[in-house]
Amino acid sequence: MFQVSLKNDISFYCEDNDTILVGAQKQNVSLNYSCQTGRCQSCKAKVIKGSSISEIEEIGLSEGSKKEGYILTCVRKPTSDLILDIEDLSDYKLESIKTLPSKINKITKISADVIELELRTPPQSTFNYLPGQYINFIKNDYKRSYSIANSNKSSNLIFFIKRYQGGLFSNYLFNEAKVNDLLRIEGPIGTFFLRNTDKSNIIFLATGTGIAPVKAILEQMNEDNTGVLAKNIFLFFGGRFSEDLFWRPEFSNINVNFIPVLSKKAQDWDGSTGYVQDILVSKSINLSDAVVYACGSENMINDSNKLLMQNGLSEDSFYSDAFVSTK
Repeated sequence: MFQVSLKNDISFYCEDNDTILVGAQKQNVSLNYSCQTGRCQSCKAKVIKGSSISEIEEIGLSEGSKKEGYILTCVRKPTSDLILDIEDLSDYKLESIKTLPSKINKITKISADVIELELRTPPQSTFNYLPGQYINFIKNDYKRSYSIANSNKSSNLIFFIKRYQGGLFSNYLFNEAKVNDLLRIEGPIGTFFLRNTDKSNIIFLATGTGIAPVKAILEQMNEDNTGVLAKNIFLFFGGRFSEDLFWRPEFSNINVNFIPVLSKKAQDWDGSTGYVQDILVSKSINLSDAVVYACGSENMINDSNKLLMQNGLSEDSFYSDAFVSTK
């Protein structure tokens, strides 16, 4: 067993067979995380002192980050006491993960390959979460993760779900599911949610159904609006075709600078064309005074992280939720 110390004077003990993330969770210490497979960068941490080992490749880390002493806590196991240059998230009062039943309330087709799924939970149950978090759907022997697409003010849960060729859960939801079907849900999971910041620019990058947690966070900001009225809020929403941009912000209490982006040129498109991260850089927004929330494909997350750091964004001002494809 090894002691892991964080920079805000929090420490916990981790078994040598547990990852740092699991060890923290067992001791009720909340660390950043998302995919839990070493493929994203949400749990990235810089090692100040100590050693650890990873049994699988840390795909989410660049070679430069590795040389600078960064690790991914979701796949690293300690081999000595550790000091990490990260803080715990105790101030945000994360809810414990639990499993409860739910029923399909509505299924709405919103584009050729995307549906909006609405679930209702039992009237006597409570399911609290921070907008931006995700849940696992559990059916038969398989489990799939989806981000919640609405704020926690509603009693029902909304999701944007894309069809994946050959996907077991996709096949069920697009071809078999019907109203009142029973699904178990597990959550809330993840640490992709709005953080307290003194930065002036709040920037969201989303591609495809990665708009789901961003929509939830923006709804929260609109409903609460305390502390965000003086912020500059930007949303870069990207897709391959115009029908992929199936949602746009329309709020009464916050002003969102909305920049839709298509990655492919189209005859009927007069908006921005390219990748969302490139379009962001082209807008000359002061990234040194910004915090960025990015959600979408692994490639977009990794490319955005590298590009934005090169253009002035600080290491601790990039939060991400990479959508990792599974069948």
